[in-house]
Amino acid sequence: MTRSAPPHSASFTGMLEALLAVDRVRAVRIVKDSSTPGSPVACVETLIVPALEEIGRRWEDGTVALSQVYMSGRICEEIVDTMLPPGDPKRINQPQMAIAVFEDHHTLGKRIVVSVLRAGGYELMDYGHGINAEDLVKQVTQDRIQVLLISTLMLPAAVRAKEAIAQIKKDLPTTKVIVGGAPFNFDPSLWQEVGADAMGRTASETLEIVNRFAREMGS
Repeated sequence: MTRSAPPHSASFTGMLEALLAVDRVRAVRIVKDSSTPGSPVACVETLIVPALEEIGRRWEDGTVALSQVYMSGRICEEIVDTMLPPGDPKRINQPQMAIAVFEDHHTLGKRIVVSVLRAGGYELMDYGHGINAEDLVKQVTQDRIQVLLISTLMLPAAVRAKEAIAQIKKDLPTTKVIVGGAPFNFDPSLWQEVGADAMGRTASETLEIVNRFAREMGS
C-alpha cells in the first residue's frame, strides 16, 4: 500500500516525540495549540492520524516498540474523546463497524486497533474475544454491521474464520471484512483465501483501509 511521506511541521514533530515518550501532558498541549476553534476534526485528520500512521510505519521498520504503538493510540484516543466525545455529531460520519478477536483470548492487537481507530475519530462496537463463528455471524447480522474487523492469533482460527465470513457475506452482501493477526502476516494470500476484503498488517494500515471503505460507502 502506498503511503504519503509524513509531514515535517514543528507540531507534527513535537507530537511524534511526545507520543513516543508517552508524554500525555505535552501531547495535549500540542493538540490544543494546533487546534482551530470549532474545527477539531481538522486537527484529528492533519496531526493526530498522521502521527499515529508514522508510529505504525516505525513499528514496521522495527524502530519503535509495540508498547509505544499501544500507548500512543491510548493517549490519542483520550485526547480525541475530549475533543469529540462519543456520539458527537462532529465525529466522522461512518459506516456501522465492529471488531472481534475470533476464537482466541489474546487481546493486545485488538486493543491497539480500537485505540487507533477511535483516535482517528471513528466509533465501533467491540465484540470482545473468544467469539465463535455462530455467535459472530449472529451479532454482525443483528447489528447490520457494514465494516467488520476480525483478529486471529493462530492459523486454525484464521482458517475457520472463512466459514463465518462466507455466512456474513451471504446475509449481508455489502459488508466489508478486514482481517488481521499473525497468520495473515505470515501468509500474505491467506486473507483472500478466507474471503476477506482486505488485510491490515498494522493498526495504522487498518485505519487507512477503514478510511477508504468509508469513502467508498459515501460516509
